[in-house]
Amino acid sequence: MLTHLDDKGHAHMVDVTDKNNSSRVAVAESVVSFNADTYRLLLDDALPKGDVFATARIAGIQAAKKCSDLIPLCHPLMLTSVKIAFAFNDENHQVTIEAMCKVSGQTGVEMEALTAASVAALTLYDMCKAVDKGIVIGPTRLLEKSGGKSGHWVADQSESGE
Repeated sequence: MLTHLDDKGHAHMVDVTDKNNSSRVAVAESVVSFNADTYRLLLDDALPKGDVFATARIAGIQAAKKCSDLIPLCHPLMLTSVKIAFAFNDENHQVTIEAMCKVSGQTGVEMEALTAASVAALTLYDMCKAVDKGIVIGPTRLLEKSGGKSGHWVADQSESGE
């Protein structure tokens, strides 16, 4: 059985030596809510720190690549793809960040996708905080994962943050 606890109850990194390599994909999202004025500045590319979305995209990709340095007991992975996309909800002044991570390996990429979406959201906050400190981040959640022993899983869409 895979567990982060050893036979003495101590935390350890799971041994995936005997697991088969397979194509694994995970998609996560993080929703960021702004006040109306900040949201408009964001869409108009009129914030003082420059290209907010390019910076958030790079931050998300870098975070996915460094996930094992950030999350204890997370396996270091050679990611084959990381994509960050943004969707806009004008009515609620929200940006939804979607992070997709892909690997061919012995363990999944859920943590990498969640980390990428979270860090991209934090970067949006950082890039906008000079004009709005009331930005709200969340929910952040896994949307889908495929590959590995547990197969394909998709989140219940009724739990969406929008």
